[in-house]
Amino acid sequence: MPIGNSVSFRVNAAPGKIDIAETIKRFNKQACTSTSPGIHATASIRPSTTGTPNGASRKATSGYSAYGYANSTQTQQPTSTTNTNYSPYMNGTISRSSGIAVAKSARGGLPPTNQSYNTSSPRNSVASYSSFASAGIGGSPPRSRKSPQSNKSSSPVGEDQVVTIKMRPDRHGRFGFNVKGGADQNYPVIVSRVAPNSSADKCQPRLNEGDQVLFIDGRDVSTMSHDHVVQFIRSARAGANGGELHLTIRPNVYRLGEEIDEPDSQMVPEPARVADSVPRSDKLSQSLQLLSDALTTGKVVDQFEMLYRKKPGLTMNICRLNANASKNRYRDVCPYDDTRVILQTSGSGDYINANFVNMEIPSSGIINRYIACQGPLLHTSGDFWLMVWEQLCTTIVMLTTITERGRVKCHQYWPRLNETQEYGRLMIRCIRDKQTPNCCYREFSVRDRSTNEERRVTQMQYIAWPDHGVPDDTKHFIQFVDEVRKARQGSVDPIVVHCSAGIGRTGVLILMETAACLVESNEPVYPLDIVRTMRDQRAMLIQTPGQYTFVCDSILRAYNEGTIKPLAEYQKR
Repeated sequence: MPIGNSVSFRVNAAPGKIDIAETIKRFNKQACTSTSPGIHATASIRPSTTGTPNGASRKATSGYSAYGYANSTQTQQPTSTTNTNYSPYMNGTISRSSGIAVAKSARGGLPPTNQSYNTSSPRNSVASYSSFASAGIGGSPPRSRKSPQSNKSSSPVGEDQVVTIKMRPDRHGRFGFNVKGGADQNYPVIVSRVAPNSSADKCQPRLNEGDQVLFIDGRDVSTMSHDHVVQFIRSARAGANGGELHLTIRPNVYRLGEEIDEPDSQMVPEPARVADSVPRSDKLSQSLQLLSDALTTGKVVDQFEMLYRKKPGLTMNICRLNANASKNRYRDVCPYDDTRVILQTSGSGDYINANFVNMEIPSSGIINRYIACQGPLLHTSGDFWLMVWEQLCTTIVMLTTITERGRVKCHQYWPRLNETQEYGRLMIRCIRDKQTPNCCYREFSVRDRSTNEERRVTQMQYIAWPDHGVPDDTKHFIQFVDEVRKARQGSVDPIVVHCSAGIGRTGVLILMETAACLVESNEPVYPLDIVRTMRDQRAMLIQTPGQYTFVCDSILRAYNEGTIKPLAEYQKR
């Protein structure tokens, strides 16, 4: 996972690619960890540590999986090709291009019919990362250079020549520099920051801000996406060079102080993690202790506010088409093109403001599938029910009331008890309506008039969320999430989750259920990593620091009170 402090930038979008009025967000990542065959170099180094850095082998049980958890066997070889497709799950294996789950198919990467999943007892899950990379340096031979005393390069070589720099990570596994750019951003890979007293700062020759990275351990970065560049840098720690990173750079191609158009980005902060040496049986409790400490000190909010709200590189063009603009409840809340739900049989077009969000539980066969969407409008309610029908959904989770503080938050898209409402070819009839102080439970009969096929769909509406802020007590929300989990049991089809915009409270529920599954699997819980995985599939999930703090408090309370605890089959691992 990225490590280090955040660095923010802003970009003026180029015409013809995205709306020039739109400010997009990308992020720089702290270089950390590693692998790849190295190249010969003449530069000497001054290592910042004498110990062997902690790291994972190419196929290691200590490698990070989707949320940074250990014990998920992985083959981590970054690819130099740009690909954000999210491959379907087959035979218990997840195939990813860069370790970031992004659903693209209309069915959100649902498993084939012959795929079996254990929805109550997680099992080992293997995440394989396909890759290839070009080798060989080419161009001028590497040269060494003297270390300047200031951040501005005083390199004795010309800016059209290249220099090879070698460095080792510090005891925390960090090299101490950030990069920006990549082929997916149409921008060269540039060193954007060098941390004082870091390995990058102390090595001879020194790495400088503004240096252009040409090769990483002999691999040409000109065709690599930003994520792949960062992955190669990380992988150096366990590579053939004994943990040493070799960078071939062109010195300071952009002088400091010069205005450079670049993404309005934020680097993902790195929360404290349980040490690899801690026994697996203790990692869960220690990770939650770290979460408790971060809540006490306020660090949890600082880290959340540094996290990117939209996944760098993912587009939102379909939602902004003239034909679709009126289908959005809020102009600034749009689904990613890559993960949006595509309607198959709608007469008004294939667009609906909804994304597939798939949350994998590491070291298990469980993948919780969601469709996160906005609360239906009057004129999009038919498309909403069509989506429920086409995606075989049997559960709808609603996290808002119809109106709040005098404003309409969601259209009442369902009929009253014993009444029927028609939406195109679908007939919706309410056959049960039960209300408690905190929730409403409704059951609908949904019938396709063209085929006479009928299905049952359950709606679970949480009504205890206040008009402003978050609930004062986490107890009822924890109980509601437990009810949602019971409704999901035994099903591999997605659950539809919506509030008003489909990002705030919707994200809170997805994070809470994911954390509960991790606890039951006896896996460490790192909420910030979970939010990032969520936002890689639908932008802005969990809107406010208050919502994030609330769900973190809910996780801790549920664990401390024994509402969620490791299942028996995982306690001995």
